[in-house]
Amino acid sequence: QVRLVESGGGLVQRGGSLRLSCTQSGRTSMDLDMGWFRQAPGQEREFVAEMSEHGGMIEYADFARGRFTISRDNARHTLYLQMNALNPEDTAVYYCAAGSVTSPDSDHEYGYWGQGTQVTVSS
Repeated sequence: QVRLVESGGGLVQRGGSLRLSCTQSGRTSMDLDMGWFRQAPGQEREFVAEMSEHGGMIEYADFARGRFTISRDNARHTLYLQMNALNPEDTAVYYCAAGSVTSPDSDHEYGYWGQGTQVTVSS
């Protein structure tokens, strides 16, 4: 079993930055693609970014490209999301996900999910 735990969310002002972390425990020997999704109140969950198991491929949603950076430290079994130039539209619960995926932006391809961390951007 794989367990994912997110951290690093919080309240930040417009233009600020946050770095989210997602630590994998359990079957850490599994090499999995890992990604970030988010869900705002009343909205569907949407793809943010994904990094392949060894970091060779990275995908971003259009809104994230240029502002967000995904990275991972496999030795620490941790995925990161550096978010800069945040705006109120980025307010959402951010989820970490893992799996063996062919379509990184399809949430149904990810078999493992964290509980989420709240990000709130004030204006």
